[in-house]
Amino acid sequence: MNTNVIKIHKNECIGCQVESSLSFRPLVEYLKDRLKTEKSVKSEFYRFLLQKIEKDEMLLNSISAEELSKYKDTLELIFTILTPLMGDEEDLFWALSTPIPDEIFFSTNAFYKFFKDHDPKNKVNKDGEPVEKKQLKFIYNIILDRFYNFTSVLRNEIIYGHINEENKLTQYYNIQTDTRFVNIKHKGDLPEINFEELGRYFQDDNELEYLIDNLPLNNFCFEGFSIISITDVTLQHSIDGIRDALVNHNYQSEAYTHVIQALKSLSGDGNLQFGLMPFLTVNDKLVFDNQEFSQSMLINSAKASNLEEEVFYSLVDKYKENPRAIFVSSINDDQISKDPFLRVLKAAGVCSYSVLPVYYNMQLAGVLEVYSDHEVVVDDKLLSRLRPAMPLIGQLFQYSIEEFDAKMDEVLMDKFTALQPSVQWKFNEAVWHFLQQKNNNSKIKEIETVTFRHMYPLFGAIDIRNSTTERNKALKEDLNVLLNSLITALTAIRKTVTLELTDKLLFNCKDWIERIGSFASSNEENQLNEFLELEVYPFLSIIKGNYPETGEIVNQYFEVIVPETGAAFANRRQLEISMQLINTEVSQYLEKSQSNLQASYPCYFAKFRTDGVEYDIYIGQEIAPEKPFDLLYLKNIRLWQLTSMVDIARLSKSLIGEMPRPLETTQLIFIHSNAIDISFRNDERRFDVEGAYNIRYEVVKKRIDKVLIKGTSERLTQPHKIAMVYFNPDEAKEYLEYIKYMQVQGYLSDDLEHLELDELQGVSGLKALRVGVKYVDGKESAKKLEPKELKSIEKEIAKMLQS
Repeated sequence: MNTNVIKIHKNECIGCQVESSLSFRPLVEYLKDRLKTEKSVKSEFYRFLLQKIEKDEMLLNSISAEELSKYKDTLELIFTILTPLMGDEEDLFWALSTPIPDEIFFSTNAFYKFFKDHDPKNKVNKDGEPVEKKQLKFIYNIILDRFYNFTSVLRNEIIYGHINEENKLTQYYNIQTDTRFVNIKHKGDLPEINFEELGRYFQDDNELEYLIDNLPLNNFCFEGFSIISITDVTLQHSIDGIRDALVNHNYQSEAYTHVIQALKSLSGDGNLQFGLMPFLTVNDKLVFDNQEFSQSMLINSAKASNLEEEVFYSLVDKYKENPRAIFVSSINDDQISKDPFLRVLKAAGVCSYSVLPVYYNMQLAGVLEVYSDHEVVVDDKLLSRLRPAMPLIGQLFQYSIEEFDAKMDEVLMDKFTALQPSVQWKFNEAVWHFLQQKNNNSKIKEIETVTFRHMYPLFGAIDIRNSTTERNKALKEDLNVLLNSLITALTAIRKTVTLELTDKLLFNCKDWIERIGSFASSNEENQLNEFLELEVYPFLSIIKGNYPETGEIVNQYFEVIVPETGAAFANRRQLEISMQLINTEVSQYLEKSQSNLQASYPCYFAKFRTDGVEYDIYIGQEIAPEKPFDLLYLKNIRLWQLTSMVDIARLSKSLIGEMPRPLETTQLIFIHSNAIDISFRNDERRFDVEGAYNIRYEVVKKRIDKVLIKGTSERLTQPHKIAMVYFNPDEAKEYLEYIKYMQVQGYLSDDLEHLELDELQGVSGLKALRVGVKYVDGKESAKKLEPKELKSIEKEIAKMLQS
């Protein structure tokens, strides 16, 4: 036992001083009370200690911590009655301190060593709260409990985290203060406390403000001593840390990091590392997404060693058939020959590797990896420490699996189906009504048709200019390369092999080169393909087989016609890359923009890929019954439509330098003022218009992309222009105001055209507005309309429309 005085706070609590005296009088009173009722042999021991304390009069009065070193025998007797009889003071963290813990005057050797060895710089979980504030809370906590029977949520304990210098792991200790031998006296009458008001202060964590005003400490006096005990709670705190990670963190990133750190503390072995590998599946086949949903050493090692995915998947599939714990304390050549996957681990510097299966609701959810760059034996002791964490890891894996599945569903709905969040609520209602009919045993009917009535439509099209012409041009250029390469090969073969058929094929190739320039239909292309597949390729295969010396010539030709890499497909590949670049950038722009639209008022937004990108938007009251619809939202979305076309025109122009084959886009808007009805067609999984009048809208929007200006051969849609088609002049009035404002702002050119259009099949009376997009000159990049600018435009347009 140790009687050295330990200063706990080192004069950090100047502002929270309260009158106190170190005394054993409360213990004497306790012993006297116990002797009145105690009938066992303990009474003799209590009596002996009581006599010894009373014999030393100094112990009954106020005494300093330093003076108590003279009474070590008495203090050891106190230790004996206040601790379990079998407790070993070399392992027990126990001490006596002043009434308000500030000085420790008697402690076990284990406690003294703990305090001296734990350098404050290695302390973790610093909450930043001043020591003085903590001490004040401690003092008031005792006062409220003793005098007002008010127990706050604060307990007289502290969780202390400390980094072990030997293994570099964090260990956690529960420091508790027992104040049963502290008497508190109050001078005068106790003041009344408004506990309802105090409760509000507690909620705001400023209860001290109230207590200091209403319960001044200078009216209280503390007498006696406190007992401090420390318990290692690393195991429980680690488990709590895993549970906290499940509740309070993002499963794809933070939770895994916190869980792995908690497992390290739980193991107590600084040489151990942990990996988490949930089993994610797509179409019941395992997939591994290491960046988001797992932190696995095996996956990382397999990727670093370029292990083929199929090999890796087969290993895991085999393990799933017979899940079991695998322990490899030291990876050697014999084990590698039995389990080849150990080779990639050894290459990554892993010496020992173990796998523990993790279950959720009796189903295998993944595995926990335990590995080290040292030789480590996973024994029963380690397993018993890890066992409480396994159900929580199973829950984490299940959350990750559900999160992964939800992510898949979100992208699936966004990219491959017409169902969107803005309309999903109505589909949910339809499903619920269908299930209700089924549960009520009523005659099962077809699920009801989902319809939205009185919706305002908006249509826009961004088309790649002359895409058909560009395709034909690229095709002809590639066919020229193909036929010239074939002529080269046949000419080389003729020098080695004498066959009249070779001359006939050469004649056909030269004839096809002349015919390519006048290709007018796909039928001619098919004829060329038949010539190649039925005459040329069989000929080359036979020649290669019978005359090995021609093998290199034939192989070189077949390399030319490989679609992915061959020169005979280079122009079509370049064209496809250019078209994909435009479509991808435009699609991403629209997706990002439409999310902002949904924030103002929910709408249905459907995007389609053609040679460019087309979209339909429907907005109206039935999309969001709980949110009142106003034409202001329609005006807002029409303004967005025009401004977005400016952005897209600028965007596509900026991409020209990145395209292997430069392409341009045209921008088209169809203005339609009247509301229409739309219904979801279950067979085609898309929305379509209802009624004869509404169908006319659908017909017009599908035909206007190639419409000509009346009396000319000029197409309405042109690069660097925005075309707006309409029937009624009143429909154009609103857009004229938008155009005027955007011209002033420098987004549109001063070249507005009012045009009449040629009749289309079954459609007459079409008119159009066409205006040029203004680009930024010089080295400046094209300026996009920012959200603040859009809001400014909206306000100005709103004023114009109201006037």
